[in-house]
Amino acid sequence: RLRGRPLPDSRSGVVSLSPRPPPRFGKGSASTSTAAPAPGSDTYKGWLFKWTNYLKGYQRRWFVLSNGLLSYYRTQAEMAHTCRGTINLATAHIDTEDACNIVLSSGGRTYHLKASTEVERQRWVTALELAKAKAIRMMNDQSDEEPTTQSDRSEIQGTLKILVSKLDDLSTCNDLIAKHGAALQRSLSELEGLKVPLEGGEKIKAVNERATLFRITSNAMINACRDFLDLAETHSRRLQRALQYEREQRTHLEETIEQLAKQHNSLERAWREAPTLTYLTLTAGSERVSKEDASDEDEDSEYFDAMDDSTEFITVTASENTQHKSVSMQFLQHRTHIPDKPNYSLNLWSIMKNCIGKELSKIPMPVNFNEPLSMLQRLTEDLEYHELLDKAARCESSLEQMCLVAAFSVSSYSTTIHRTAKPFNPLLGETFELDRLEEFGYRSLCEQVSHHPPAAAHHVISQRGWTLRQEITIASKFRGKYLSVMPLGAIHLHFHSSGNHYVWRKVTSTVHNIIVGRLWIDQSGDIEIINNTTKETCQLKFTPYSYFSRDVPRKVTGVVADGEGQAHYILSGTWDEKMESAKIIQSSEGSGSEGKQKTVYQTLPPKLLWKKYLLPENAENMYYFSSLALVLNEPEDGVALTDSRLRPDQRLMEEGEWDEANSEKQRLEEKQRAVRRRREAEATDALDDGTEYESYQPLWFHQRRDSITGEMNFVYKGGYWESKEREDWSMCPEIF
Repeated sequence: RLRGRPLPDSRSGVVSLSPRPPPRFGKGSASTSTAAPAPGSDTYKGWLFKWTNYLKGYQRRWFVLSNGLLSYYRTQAEMAHTCRGTINLATAHIDTEDACNIVLSSGGRTYHLKASTEVERQRWVTALELAKAKAIRMMNDQSDEEPTTQSDRSEIQGTLKILVSKLDDLSTCNDLIAKHGAALQRSLSELEGLKVPLEGGEKIKAVNERATLFRITSNAMINACRDFLDLAETHSRRLQRALQYEREQRTHLEETIEQLAKQHNSLERAWREAPTLTYLTLTAGSERVSKEDASDEDEDSEYFDAMDDSTEFITVTASENTQHKSVSMQFLQHRTHIPDKPNYSLNLWSIMKNCIGKELSKIPMPVNFNEPLSMLQRLTEDLEYHELLDKAARCESSLEQMCLVAAFSVSSYSTTIHRTAKPFNPLLGETFELDRLEEFGYRSLCEQVSHHPPAAAHHVISQRGWTLRQEITIASKFRGKYLSVMPLGAIHLHFHSSGNHYVWRKVTSTVHNIIVGRLWIDQSGDIEIINNTTKETCQLKFTPYSYFSRDVPRKVTGVVADGEGQAHYILSGTWDEKMESAKIIQSSEGSGSEGKQKTVYQTLPPKLLWKKYLLPENAENMYYFSSLALVLNEPEDGVALTDSRLRPDQRLMEEGEWDEANSEKQRLEEKQRAVRRRREAEATDALDDGTEYESYQPLWFHQRRDSITGEMNFVYKGGYWESKEREDWSMCPEIF
C-alpha cells in the first residue's frame, strides 16, 4: 500500500510529490547508533539511514549535529575532508509526525531519515529540536547585540548569555517533558479501556516505549539543570567580588575627583593672583599633580586577592607648597612643538643588506632613519618622571622607596613604544646639559667619553635629596629581521638623607620588522635592583611579546624583598603605561606546573606608583616625542660649545632640511675620523720615540673604580656648572 509523500530529486534537490519510498535498507544496516553525548550537549553524532534514490533506497550515513548545523558523511573517516551536505536548523522545518521517519527541509533541500529504533529516533528528535531552538536564539542575539571593546564587559555578557542559554534549554526540555507526559497519559488511558488481549499486548508495548522516551528526556533536563547550577555557582561568586570591587573603585574615584577639584581651584587662584607672570602651562602642571597622586581604575590583578581592610601604602606625601611650587615662580616658557617630520621614502634594505652582523655604530646611516636627538639627549629622557625620585627621597620606609625606584626604572622605557627611529651617535667630546634647577631642583650633564666602543657618562644632582649617575655603552647588532640594542653599564642612585644606594642595569631593546612590515619595539629581560645599604632587592621581569600569549602586551612584574629574602611588595604593570604595587600580607606555597612549587601571595589592593603622561597633540608627526623630548633640542643660550643643541646636522634635520643634514653628517664624521687618525699617528710617533703619550681624556668626567660593582666607571669630576656661571668655555674642543 502506497501513500502520497514528497521525496527529494537526487539530481536537482527539488521536492516532488511521489509515492513514499519503501522501507529498504542498504548494506550495513545492522547497527545505526554510536555512543554520543546527551541531547542537551552542543554536539551530537551518530548513524542514521538517509533516503538516496529508488535504486539504493535508504543508506547508512554518519550525521553530526553541531552549532545549529546538521551535516552528514558517508563514513566517519570522511569528516576530515568531505562533507556530503549540511542543513542550517535555524531556518529548517522538522517534521516528526510520522512514527518512523524524520523529515528535515530547508529551502529546496529535504532529508528523509530513519533510525534503527524508536528510542534512537526520539534521541535525535530531541537533539534536533534543542539545536534548532538554540540556533534561532543565537541568530536573534547576533542581530541585536552591540560590539564592545572592553574585555571585562564582554566576559560578563558572555557569561550571562551562557546562563540565559541554559535557562532556555531548561524551558525547551520542560516543553518536551510536558509533550511526552501527555502522550504517556493518553497511552495509559487507552490501556485502561482494553478488551482484547492481543491489542493489550501492543498497548503495553507502546506504554513501555513512551516511558523510555520520558526517561530519556528527563535525563536531558537533569543534565541541563546540572550544567546551569555549576555555571551559576561558579560565576555568582565572581560577580559578587566584581560588584564589591566596583563599589570600592567608585568610592576611590569620588575621593580622587574631589581632590582634583580642590587642586584645580588652588591653581586657578594662583593664576588669578599673579596674572603678569609667565608660567608653565596649567594643563601640564595639573596633569603632573593629578597623575602623581591619583590612581586610575585598576583591573583585577592576578597576583593578589583584594582585602576589605586596606591600609595606606605611601605614607609620605608631597606638601601643597612643593606641589604648587611651579605656579609660584617665574620660568621660561618652553616650546610645545617642532616642525613636522617630512615624508621621505628610502629603501632600508639597500643600505642594510651588507651590514648584517655588524655593530650598529659602525653602519653609515643617513638621517632618514634618525630622530633629531642625540643619544645623550635620549639618556636625559630618563628624567621624564623625576618626581618619582623626589617622592622616594621623602619615604621613611626603604621598601616603599624601593617600589618607587623600580617604577622609575620602568618609566624610562615608556617613551620608546613608538620611537623606532635611531638617535644620532654623539661625537667624541659632545655634551648635553639640562638645567632645571629652578623648576624641578635638578641639573643633568651628559658627555660622550669614548667613541670605540661608544660610551656616554651621565650625572644628575637634585636639591630634593638624590643623585643619579650612569655610564652606558651601547652594544647593538643587526640580525636581518630585527635589531638588538643592549645597554651595558650600571645605573647608580644615591639618596642623601638615608644613605640608601641603589644599583641596576637596563634590559635589551629589540626593533622588529626591519625589512618587511611596520617597525615595532619590544623590551625584554630582567632587572635586579639592589639597595647596597640595606641589601634589599627588587626583581623585575619584562615579558617579551608573544603572538600566542594571553598576557597583557609589554607586561612587567616584580617582587620587592628585604635583606633576608622575604617578599613584601608585588609590582605589576606595563612598561608603556603604568606600574602598581601591592603590599603582601600573607604568602603560601602552592603547586605549579610540572610539579614545581610556586609561592602564592595575598595582598592589599594595589596602589598606583606611576602612570605615563599623554603625548602632546600631533605627536605622530613629531617623531612621537614626549613633552620633555620636544624641548631637549630647543636652542638655549649659555650652553657649552660642545652641546648637542649646537650640532648642525641634527638641527638641519629637525628643520626638515634632510639633504643638507646628510651632507653635514658626512662632514662631521669625516672630521672626527681625521682627528682620530691624527691621534693614532701621534701615539705611534711617541711609541717610536720612547716617550709617553697621553690618550684622549674627557673634559668633565674621569675614570674611577666603583667601590660597589668593582668596575671602572666614568664619574663627574666637577667644573661644568662653574664654567657656565663664568661663561668660560675656552677649554672645550672644536668638534662641530
